[in-house]
Amino acid sequence: MSPRARTGAAMREIRRIIAPLWVVDVGWLPISTLVHGDLCAGGTVQFVSGTGNWDQLARGVRLPIPSYVVVPKLHEVTLPVPRPTAVGDLEAEVRSVTTAAFVRRDLAGRAVAVGAGSRGLTGRVETLRGVVAGLRECGAEPFVVPAMGSHAGGSAQGQRELLAALGIDEESLDCEIRSSMTTVEIARTAGGMPLYLDEHAAAADFVLPVNRVKPHTCFKGPIESGCTKMTVVGFGKQPGAAQIHACGPERMAQRLLDGVAAVRSTGRLLGGVATVESCAGDVVRVAAFGPDDVGGAAEYELTDYARSLVPRLPFPDIDVLVIERGGKDISGTMIDPNVTGRFWVHGLADFDAPPATIVLLGITEASGGNVLGVGLADFIPVSVANVIDWEKTYLNCLTAGPSGVRRSRMPMVLADEDECIRAAMMMCGKAADEPKRIVRIRSTLHLERAWVSEGLVGELP
Repeated sequence: MSPRARTGAAMREIRRIIAPLWVVDVGWLPISTLVHGDLCAGGTVQFVSGTGNWDQLARGVRLPIPSYVVVPKLHEVTLPVPRPTAVGDLEAEVRSVTTAAFVRRDLAGRAVAVGAGSRGLTGRVETLRGVVAGLRECGAEPFVVPAMGSHAGGSAQGQRELLAALGIDEESLDCEIRSSMTTVEIARTAGGMPLYLDEHAAAADFVLPVNRVKPHTCFKGPIESGCTKMTVVGFGKQPGAAQIHACGPERMAQRLLDGVAAVRSTGRLLGGVATVESCAGDVVRVAAFGPDDVGGAAEYELTDYARSLVPRLPFPDIDVLVIERGGKDISGTMIDPNVTGRFWVHGLADFDAPPATIVLLGITEASGGNVLGVGLADFIPVSVANVIDWEKTYLNCLTAGPSGVRRSRMPMVLADEDECIRAAMMMCGKAADEPKRIVRIRSTLHLERAWVSEGLVGELP
């Protein structure tokens, strides 16, 4: 049965089950209006017309917000965040550390699959160019593989296009890119968990993850986001990602460490190349290391250092946090909970005082409509709602396991940015006559500056 036929059969079954539940004023709406993507085009879904119509979300709801609720003047401030020195010539530095790390390995004529992720790493093209050049200096024959789990709709072409949207293509890298969602099982942990590699990576002599090291949005451990996770999850595509995320935050770190140990035992893991970024988006550390340090001492130290650079918003009891842009290239959850304190994952506690309300004003183009994490916001304008690709989002949520459940819920969809902020002011737990503590930031990745309400200016250290 073709994908279109399977979708049609599924929709007919859904209609059969839910039809008895709707008994008033029934209408029909093309499913493509609700779910983007050719796969669902032409299907239909039943809904109750009148109040509660889906088309109300398509144009954004206007609320009867009193005229006296006015967004106050916000003052631009410099936030007290760590500001380490940025790496100068990034490509040259990456090339140097890559060559130094692997020059003693017998790489002459050996194929190396270099992992490229979906995140918006600073200097991502320069970093990958440096890795490719360093490997060639060692005699290797590198090629690039999208190592991003199920991102970009879980398709080989989608992952290639996502890399291109990030500026990563064969021309910019002067290197071949091979993309596939087909995986090969290469090992098992002592507990029986299978480890997968993309078929192109599995056919290479070695794999080399290249990733930014940073705190993760769904679990805590000695290693979080970085080379270990790319090895086990990114290169493992959808099955690799699903089996790790499904276990929940309490066990994820250990499963990653067990997984990378199993990959290491096959002799396929060449090592890792890692960067660390400051909250200003500058690359401040570059490292290349052998296989024992992927999930070992070097990656532990980089994780600790990266954790020390993540700033908290320096204001207690924020009433309204306005975030101008979220995106999959900014954080796996679009909005980094390590900054906001709002995690919303079963088994992972929020910070003591996360913001009362969060407004998300936009998503990055590189997200491609994938908005896993949109549920971490309370309000979005219709301009955000109308570019959501629910197929991509829900596939990513399914793969993310427990962390995808609450984070994929739809926030309130209002007509415009001003209405979102004013609604948040009304619903933040403060009376109309009480001043609101409002903070506006560019994104959770760019925190060197913010715009704050009058009362917060004097609270900066």
